[in-house]
Parts: sequence; C-alpha cells; structure tokens
Amino acid sequence: MTERTSWRAVAAATGAGDRARTEAGVRLAYRRAGLPEPERIVWVRSPLEAVRLLSGTPTEGGETVTGTGASVRDAVRNRPVAAARGRLHTRLGPTGWSEHWRSTGADLWETTRPLVDRVRTGVVEALAPDDRREETRVRLLLLDAVLGQHDAAWLAAFDDPDATGTGAAPDASAGATDADSSPGLDGLAEVARTAGWWWPYENVAVVAERPTELHRDEAGRLDRGDGPALAYSDGFALHAWRGLPVPGEFLDSLATLTPAHIREEENAELRRVMLEHYGYDRYLEESGAKPVGRDETGVLWRVELPGDEDVVMVEVVNSTPEPDGTSRTYWLQVPPTMRTAREGVAWTFGLSAEEYEPLRQT
Repeated sequence: MTERTSWRAVAAATGAGDRARTEAGVRLAYRRAGLPEPERIVWVRSPLEAVRLLSGTPTEGGETVTGTGASVRDAVRNRPVAAARGRLHTRLGPTGWSEHWRSTGADLWETTRPLVDRVRTGVVEALAPDDRREETRVRLLLLDAVLGQHDAAWLAAFDDPDATGTGAAPDASAGATDADSSPGLDGLAEVARTAGWWWPYENVAVVAERPTELHRDEAGRLDRGDGPALAYSDGFALHAWRGLPVPGEFLDSLATLTPAHIREEENAELRRVMLEHYGYDRYLEESGAKPVGRDETGVLWRVELPGDEDVVMVEVVNSTPEPDGTSRTYWLQVPPTMRTAREGVAWTFGLSAEEYEPLRQT
C-alpha cells in the first residue's frame, strides 16, 4: 500500500483504534511541542460527547474534566504543520509546492473538508439549535480540536523524510525521545492513525474515538438511503443523500414513496432526493405525465413541479437488440429548457440540435 493510499485509508477508518498507541502519540505530540505531557487523557465516543464534556456534562461513564488549562492546539498542531509546510515550500518553491500538494493531499482534502464541516454543523445543531451565544461558545470549542484522522490529507503531504526532516511516523509506543528531530509530526500522525478528533489542553487531552460507520458515494460525499451516513458509538449521527444533509426520519419515508408524496413535498432539495430514489422514469410513468414532443431520436417528457423547475426527460430506445431480442429503453434527464427530444439528446453529447447528426443510432 502506498503512503497516499495509506493516508486515504486513515481518513476513512472506522471502529475503535489502539488506545495505548493513541495515548503514546498524544504524549509524543506534547513533547515535540516542548510541552509537559498532559496529566490526564480522557476518552469520549464522539466529537459531540467531547464538546459536552468540555462544557461540564459528564460522560456516560461519569467522567468529568476540570482545570483543563488553556488550549495548546497552536503549539501541538498548528506550528509543526506550518513549519513542515515552510520547509517544503522553501525546498520546492511555490510551483513545486503546489504540484506536490496536488499529487499528495489535495484530492483527499476535497472529500475530507466537507465531512469535517458536517461534523461541526451537526454538533452545533445538537447543542445550540436556537441560541446564538451558545452557538459561538460551541464553535470556539470545536476550533480547539485537532482533527486526528481527518488531518490525513496534510499528513500525507508531509510524509516525506526529505521534505520535513522527520519522516513517516514511527511506532510512538516504542518511546521516541526528545533527542529526535523537532518540531516533528510523528506524534500527530500516530494519533491520526488510531483515533478521531482530539482536544489538547495544558493539563488534559480529550480524545474522541473514530466513527463506527461511514458511508460515501463514488464522489466521496456522505451518502446512505437506509440509515446514518456517519455514526458514532454514542448515537451522534449524520444523515445524507449524495452529500445533501437530510433528516433521519426523511430517509425512513423513502420506502413508502408515491408520486403524490413527491408532489406534496415543499422542500425542493428533498423533492429531488425523493425523485432520485424513486426513479425519474418510474415517476413519469406513474404520475400521469404526457409526452410533449416526439421525433426520430425519442420522446420528450415534461412534468411541472410546484416551486421547482420542471422535470424533463428524453425516452430513447436502443436500436441494438438485447440477446433476448428485446430493445432496451433508456431515460435521459435533460435541462428544463429543452423543447424537443432531438435537442435533449444532442445536449447529452454537448452539441446543439443542429450539430447532432448521428451516423448510426446505438
């Protein structure tokens, strides 16, 4: 497994990690920052439980934290990362750094950043749904967090002995010493490989377990139609359909959809989810839609939806028969500006109706 693939697996890892390795990594990160090791390391089941604990609510096991001291995130995470980036930038130059970032962490960060934002939003919605002052306090606590496994994109970019001067993370449980090169990212990397978000303070470090479930589509977006797309062991969960946040109870209703339910949904985004789940072609067939145009390329169908753009589909028949002799029908969704089936089919090829001249229909 390449380092790039390895860090991608870190970002997507679920389930409990090795707590001994994590705690060794936390202590190493403090030492790398020139700080005394934390007096206590407290485990929680999710970022939500971490913020609740830091707000004074005991964990399910009765764990509490007081006298945490100030946040040391800047010393433990920000400065070492900035130093590693600075060394790379000096060695590679601006263009070289950009190329290096694109080839290592950029695409991973593109899929991880929305996940980080969704977790933060989910915690805020759970703890401060209608209180702006409380929302500010919760957001500030969230900014104290080191992202653990979700820092994988940055760690992938710096996982280069020649670039950072530190190399890939050793086994922190083996006992790295202060004589090792500094500032280093090995402690941060060890925690990232074995745990989720964590909160470093002068006297206490609070560490969250990784999620128990993570479901994404081929584009890396949170996506699941029959349960939470992201879930933690304490019940904190996020639901999504192809990246769109949706209520959990909304997903439960998809199993009993009807065309009438779809038409009655007032939220346009949720209605699109319903249509995707139900199937545009099935919806057209069962909603009493009528064709608005027919030509040699196919049939154009249009359905008006209150408060939203029309659903427009082109029905086309494959001219090459299947092995059993039947001809398969396909439905192509096209923009609502399409006025003829030919125009719609041409659009799928990036052409105008006048430019579309197929030699042979397939």
